[in-house]
Amino acid sequence: MKLYVTLFFIAFVTVISAQKIDYNTDKNYIAEGYDVTEYFNNKAVKGDNKFVFTHDTVKYKFASQQNLEKFKKNPDNYIPQYGGYCAYAVAVNSEKVDINPKTFEIRDNKLYLFYNSWGINTLEKWKNEDANTLQAKADTNWQNIKTKK
Repeated sequence: MKLYVTLFFIAFVTVISAQKIDYNTDKNYIAEGYDVTEYFNNKAVKGDNKFVFTHDTVKYKFASQQNLEKFKKNPDNYIPQYGGYCAYAVAVNSEKVDINPKTFEIRDNKLYLFYNSWGINTLEKWKNEDANTLQAKADTNWQNIKTKK
């Protein structure tokens, strides 16, 4: 009987302590409702309310049924890095900062989003300050902050 109680307790603690990635769902959608598949065509295109899909508890909008289907076939190819937060802020300050969905980069077949407002364009900083080094820092920092709200 003690074994069952112990196993139940371990399972309970494991479930309670399991934390999900914190995604940037400003405006209730990842990438503020922009179609994540279109970024790979080098375009920032708003999604349509007719084409919504939920993946990993996060809602995505798409510009067309064809794009939605493309995402469904392999969502990991399209999910923004760092939960959709500003890649530069994750790298430099280990912080989660909102993005401008029109400011993005595709690097090594991955989507990176950036803050761009009030005269601050973090994509330009990312490029000017050595994107490869910043990407490595962001990868490390994200592991430490991805589950914190």
